Amino acid sequence: MIPDMSQRGDAPEAQAPVQAEAPTVLLDRVSKWYGSIVGLNDVSIAISGGVSGILGMNGAGKSTLFKLLTGKLKPSQGTVRLFGVDPWQSTKPFGRIGFVSESEKLYDWMTGLEFVATMARLHGMTREEAVRESERVIEFVGMSDTMNKRIGKYSKGMRQRIKIAHALVNDPDLIILDEPLQGCDPLARTTIMNVIRELGAQGRTVLVSSHILQEIERITEQIVILHRGRLLALGNLHAIRSMLDQHPHSIRLTCDDPRKISQHLVNDDQVFGLQFETEESLIIKTRNLGEMHARLPALIRQSGIRVTGIDNPDDNLESILQYLTGGES
Repeated sequence: MIPDMSQRGDAPEAQAPVQAEAPTVLLDRVSKWYGSIVGLNDVSIAISGGVSGILGMNGAGKSTLFKLLTGKLKPSQGTVRLFGVDPWQSTKPFGRIGFVSESEKLYDWMTGLEFVATMARLHGMTREEAVRESERVIEFVGMSDTMNKRIGKYSKGMRQRIKIAHALVNDPDLIILDEPLQGCDPLARTTIMNVIRELGAQGRTVLVSSHILQEIERITEQIVILHRGRLLALGNLHAIRSMLDQHPHSIRLTCDDPRKISQHLVNDDQVFGLQFETEESLIIKTRNLGEMHARLPALIRQSGIRVTGIDNPDDNLESILQYLTGGES
């Protein structure tokens, strides 16, 4: 009888520790210089899954970041990892990325279907696979009824949606959208926002750049804020807003008689300043934005003055940047 040497009674071999899955996007102390101009400066971020808004004014570094992630630029310093892989050592990560540039350059003589199918063919699909996958993603972005129309006849919103469709045709895990809402009409913006939210809900990693806070706020709560190439904030937008709410805010009332309505506001303990902006508008200064908004309806009714508009002039990206930079321009 041959002895069973596997039953020796030795302690079981120690199993190798389970490696945590690498982040979809990882930047470790990344800088990019264009001669003496700094595009990104010592930026470290890790992002996986869901939608993240990349916020910053023009020149903040958003486009540089995207060019680094898509292999168009090599970092001057630091490391970039996509799915745990250095894209300058292996091009495999690029097959898992869909990218929509801010550029408007498209093949206007092609139909939407022809354009997306051509991109699919570049990913190695057969003609039949390319048409099938193209029709699927075009339906996903809500353009099945216009996919046989020439791109040159498309509106701005339609062009953006067909660009998103082409970025999805290879079923990517990372989707990068550079200013996808810029120049779109309200209906197109709503449609594109719904598409972006759905992609995030599917578990994909979606990066969306914008310089307009309200756009990103309607899509996601997770944000990255860049300013002059530096990372200013990374995390939950509401947490950043809560810090901002500890500082003075402005509320603009547009009304028939700012001076008369001010008489009903001046003694309120939430008001520490009033400013007559124009003959039809009044700026209220408050340190508690939420509480002041809650009180306003009753105060307006008491005044008997017709109010045609209420808005927050400092509820924007510039205000957040001012807070995060200590007022630095």
